[in-house]
Amino acid sequence: MENEKDWINVYLAEYEKLKDEQIARIGFRDNLLYVTLGIFGAIISFVASNTSDFYGVLVLPLVCIVLGWTYLVNDEKITAIGFYVQTEISQKINSLFQTISGNAFYWEDFNRLNRGRKRRKINQFIVNELSFVFSGISSLIAFLCLQKDISHLVYVIVILEFIGLLILGVEFFVYADFFNNSET
Repeated sequence: MENEKDWINVYLAEYEKLKDEQIARIGFRDNLLYVTLGIFGAIISFVASNTSDFYGVLVLPLVCIVLGWTYLVNDEKITAIGFYVQTEISQKINSLFQTISGNAFYWEDFNRLNRGRKRRKINQFIVNELSFVFSGISSLIAFLCLQKDISHLVYVIVILEFIGLLILGVEFFVYADFFNNSET
């Protein structure tokens, strides 16, 4: 590159692409909650139409695990993009202009310093746990209470789904990062 302007254009192009990806991931992530609710409604309606067989309920925990994991991965990538912009791109731009004080993309910092952030993180954690983990475990309990004559293989499936839901619940907790003191 010949000069600082060329480098700034490279960094700004990278920033724009990353923000486009971040926006797409946010839309996809947020729609996963609606998809989960829709699938739940469809499966419950299907199961309710045949009251002698409740095996369809066993699909719900699998849906919770797959969509919950997809939600979590997208949320992590959204955060990673913001962190990369905050720590890498803005610092590269700042290094080109020694007179700039602060962050070239201050919104990335400012947004994380918002007073209600910790409360919103807790609320989102609760929503995630209810939507993906509690609802999956509830469907397992409902299946065990409603279905008669369950084979050993089906019990193994129930146990594996339960373990998968517990792992997802722990991952939501770990990712929530409640003990990071750098945020308010």
